[in-house]
Amino acid sequence: MRLLLCNVVEEHGITHFKKGELIRIPLRLGEDVFNSGKISSARAIRFQKTMHAFKLLIDVFEPISFRACATASMREASNGEELVRQIQKECGLKIEIISGKEEAELIYSNHIEEELDHDRSYLYIDVGGGSTELTLFDRGVCIVSQSFNIGTLRWLQGKSTKEQWEEFKAWVKKISENHGPLIAIGSGGNINKIFKMLGRKDKPLPFPVLKELYDEMKIHSVEERMEIWGLNPDRADVIVPAAKIFLGVMKAAQIEEIIVPQIGLADGIIHQLHEQNSRLVQLK
Repeated sequence: MRLLLCNVVEEHGITHFKKGELIRIPLRLGEDVFNSGKISSARAIRFQKTMHAFKLLIDVFEPISFRACATASMREASNGEELVRQIQKECGLKIEIISGKEEAELIYSNHIEEELDHDRSYLYIDVGGGSTELTLFDRGVCIVSQSFNIGTLRWLQGKSTKEQWEEFKAWVKKISENHGPLIAIGSGGNINKIFKMLGRKDKPLPFPVLKELYDEMKIHSVEERMEIWGLNPDRADVIVPAAKIFLGVMKAAQIEEIIVPQIGLADGIIHQLHEQNSRLVQLK
């Protein structure tokens, strides 16, 4: 779970989004939900404490506006709505449980297409713990956006079946036809970490380089990955299935390289809030 506080600065007609604070709490609600269908009492208590802490920080920073969104884990939790109501009652924080489609649309709100070469086609890949969102851009236009119940935690828990994986790749292959050659855009904590591990900075990451790292990581235990690459425990286990998902998409779409702008869902929320506030200012 993340709390992102962002400063929006207008300079010479250009909007700059500058991250102020990013607080990350590895709650992993999906570990409960994808196994039992609900969030356990112990994890629900940690969730409540985290939301109370986030709300206090929001009150202290006094942002112009904010939005709280919950994704795959809360969508599938039988007690998700109950927990959301409880949080709102206790601390006044309204949490929206958004659909996979809404999640994909929020990621699209980053308007990454504005920074791209409009003569090229791109496939935006956002890999999370419970789902993967894909968006195809062709010459600056969003062609299709889709969410799939394939994620890193699901993979670790054996909840992503071979049939789902094959259907996922078949969809990628179908939508990428007649739009190539594609370049991938990766988002999510795992691909950001991989990018830093390989020292790519602003350079695209070639498929063979990602594949080589994946092949190396998968033969090591979680403890060994922590020692070799200096990974945190909550990153060392999910980074391998994440790399596999990115590689699977790239192979299905015959993509040779991936760029990593290090933006994601939280950034999309920030962009959407800014657009909404800009419209309100114009109306006034």
